[in-house]
Amino acid sequence: MMIDYLRQLYQETMSHPEVWLKPAIFICAIFIVGGLTWWIFNAVMGHVRRRLENRPTFEKNLQLFNLLKKTGHYGIVILVGAWLLDFFQAEVVERIFFALMIVLIASIVNSVLKTFLPILKQSIAAKTKTGVDDVLIELAMNFSSVIIYAVAVILALDTLGLNITPFLAGASVAGIAIGFAAKDTLSNLIAGVLLIIDRPFEMGDRIEVWTAPKNSATWGDVVDIGIRATKIRTTDNIVVVIPNNEIMKRDIINYTTMTSEIRVRIPIGIAYDADIGMAKNIIAAVSLELDWVMKAPPPKIVVRTFGESSVNLEARVWISNPRRRMDTISHITDRVKTEFDAAGIEIPYPKRDITIKNADAGSN
Repeated sequence: MMIDYLRQLYQETMSHPEVWLKPAIFICAIFIVGGLTWWIFNAVMGHVRRRLENRPTFEKNLQLFNLLKKTGHYGIVILVGAWLLDFFQAEVVERIFFALMIVLIASIVNSVLKTFLPILKQSIAAKTKTGVDDVLIELAMNFSSVIIYAVAVILALDTLGLNITPFLAGASVAGIAIGFAAKDTLSNLIAGVLLIIDRPFEMGDRIEVWTAPKNSATWGDVVDIGIRATKIRTTDNIVVVIPNNEIMKRDIINYTTMTSEIRVRIPIGIAYDADIGMAKNIIAAVSLELDWVMKAPPPKIVVRTFGESSVNLEARVWISNPRRRMDTISHITDRVKTEFDAAGIEIPYPKRDITIKNADAGSN
């Protein structure tokens, strides 16, 4: 049966060559033109590559040539397919073809981004002081493929004539559900972007750490600013990972953001009968023993308050290295105690005078 049908179809076709000869010639011409275009394009790209591959820009990014060749080949396929569809006038095939072309174009766009984003990161973002461009490029590299292909699939389905409204509604509901489920993560991501844009601190800055473990250092250096969290290495060499959302909620104390010079305040109490002038001179002299204590402006010692058992002084010294803050406080406090003892200046402590009255003494 099948053989008879094919034989009959062949006889009818050969008996009317004018029906199929012209279309066959046109189709062959399309493929010949496409093949020639493909060959010429490859020859031109090979010549361009030999001329430019030794230049610095292209030497480190030879994938640019592969991307250009891929884009050119896809373009030739699209043109050949469009000519064939225009000739056959097949609506269903045309819809399928253009749906596939949308996905193909999405692949080209994704390849372009995957090629140029690392180049931008190496040539531009790495040379800037701010971390904003690094984060934005990193986000684009991580999420661009998902966004491009999602949009391509939606457009392809619409081209095929499928109703995408339920799909979009379902995606919206799923997006809301995922948003509620991952609200903390999303909050940290948004806070991380805002943190890098606002730049309250940079890599290497020394800041206060309010979530440090008990009985450990409460400040440290910023070692990493991520999208979700920030890592701070304290002076005890402990790395504290703080979610960005928590950082944005609190006051950030940065010791190194504006300048390396900061003022340190050290409270010191002396007895009421001590020589205040001598105490101030001793404190100033002890402060200047440190190399990082600045002589201009000079150390300043002031009377803050009068306590219950002491005159409360405060030493205010400028240091050139904020990372020596605790060293400054420790050294001055230790040396002042030694010098006060040698000079006879008392560092008081709370005292109470207790008077015992004998009730029977008056009757004797």
